[in-house]
Amino acid sequence: MQAFDPFDGAVLIDKPAGPTSHDVVDAIRRAFRIEKAGHCGTLDPNATGLLIIVLGKGTKLSEKLMADDKVYEGSIKFGETTDSFDADGELTSSLPVPPMTLEELNESAASFQGDIMQTPPMVSAVKVKGVPLYKMARKGIQVERKPRLIHVYNFRFSSYTQPIGLFRIACTKGTYVRALAHELGQKLGCGAHLATLRRTASGPFDVQDALPFEDVLKLTLGDLQTRVIPFLKLAQRSLPAG
Repeated sequence: MQAFDPFDGAVLIDKPAGPTSHDVVDAIRRAFRIEKAGHCGTLDPNATGLLIIVLGKGTKLSEKLMADDKVYEGSIKFGETTDSFDADGELTSSLPVPPMTLEELNESAASFQGDIMQTPPMVSAVKVKGVPLYKMARKGIQVERKPRLIHVYNFRFSSYTQPIGLFRIACTKGTYVRALAHELGQKLGCGAHLATLRRTASGPFDVQDALPFEDVLKLTLGDLQTRVIPFLKLAQRSLPAG
């Protein structure tokens, strides 16, 4: 039987706005002198919420964990379009927002539910011929991107005060929520961009069980061990129910 180290598994982290997902992994690797570490699903720098960090032999489960469905909450600003489809990008257009109720907004959002062929944004980590798209975008290069099949289980706004709408979305892996925000803005004729985003769940794991990143870095090695979901338990929890 394969032997497992107490640090073979995963730690659930609540990522703050600012650092990249790789920054979080790198900081944990350095702080606790753990050689093998990775994350399961990139969050953009200004996105917050659940980041699953796999350690040691737990990295063998990263692809399986990455494939899990995701849940996000956030806000969309209507009337302003950016080149990256989120608040980090350069403003490309500004248009008046048509009068609409929360119900009307949700009717438009509901049209994005189900199977969708989504084209990844130029500002993304998707690679074309081994080069991340965002590196090409920085040089002003536009390339053709292959649409990908995604599934949106639910996309609904809980409140709307012009020009900001608060939403929750449940979707499959690889979904670019900022691209959905952009497409919704186009559908409404006024443009829009993703203002904030927070991942609240990934598969069976919830951000409520995660520890804030800054608190993780304050832990002793012994304290960290108590937060590790062991490899076998992690593998069992990542299996589909039934």
